[in-house]
Amino acid sequence: MATMNAQPLPGNPRPTIGGPASPRVTCLLAPNPSAMSLDGTNTWIVAEPGSDTAVVIDPGPDDEGHLRAIVAAVEAEGRRVGRILLTHGHPDHSAGVAGLKALTNAVVHAVDPQWRYGGEGLVDGRVIDDGGLDLRVLATPGHSGDSVCFLVAADRFVITGDTVLGRGTTVVAHPDGRLGDYLDSLRRLRALVDSGEITAVLPAHGPILDDAAGVLDFYLAHRAARLAQVQAAVAAGDKTAQDVVERVYADVDRGLWWAAEMSVRAQLDYLAEHPEA
Repeated sequence: MATMNAQPLPGNPRPTIGGPASPRVTCLLAPNPSAMSLDGTNTWIVAEPGSDTAVVIDPGPDDEGHLRAIVAAVEAEGRRVGRILLTHGHPDHSAGVAGLKALTNAVVHAVDPQWRYGGEGLVDGRVIDDGGLDLRVLATPGHSGDSVCFLVAADRFVITGDTVLGRGTTVVAHPDGRLGDYLDSLRRLRALVDSGEITAVLPAHGPILDDAAGVLDFYLAHRAARLAQVQAAVAAGDKTAQDVVERVYADVDRGLWWAAEMSVRAQLDYLAEHPEA
């Protein structure tokens, strides 16, 4: 689950989706476009040059053609799939896990135990070092409780799942997603930009963003503006999350109001927990 709209963002997006991002990182776009998944799910293949193994991040939907394309892309480089990682368990990221494991016999690592097939959990600070790779796990809950990002240290890339998108803005998927956690995660990523560890965002939906600072600043400002709008709606007498959606998200396609309502519920919870906000 990704976004409630598809408006362009700051962040210097690349003009195309899919293909090599660097000598270490390649994207395969899954054939599952929708209002929530944009062009489809970006499956990321990460391998250190010269290594005989690759890591696959977010296999995407249970689509046999896409899963076989992942295997073919890895094998074309003289490698095998050694590990499968999930940024989180929403179906557009995880539904293909079992099928890809069946094709490759690779272990699967995830935060949520239900998605682990022979692999350990993903915990903050863990380094995946297959074949000399330096792929670091960053705990970034908020969009969902189990969301993580992956820092490709040598390229200064961060693979963000749905924490940051190539277009639009992310749903805080209440009740599992929590706004306070999400804001903390955005600030953590922004601090890594300030420290020089991140320069580009590789999202699960939409194009690569080469200006990580610009998109993270936009996300933080957007969340602050939406929170202020929700506060104003409550002050104006709106009683329910649906009331707030009708006022604050009036410019969003009504077919996506169900997703907007999740974010509003997360914002209302945040305001109840932070009355000084």
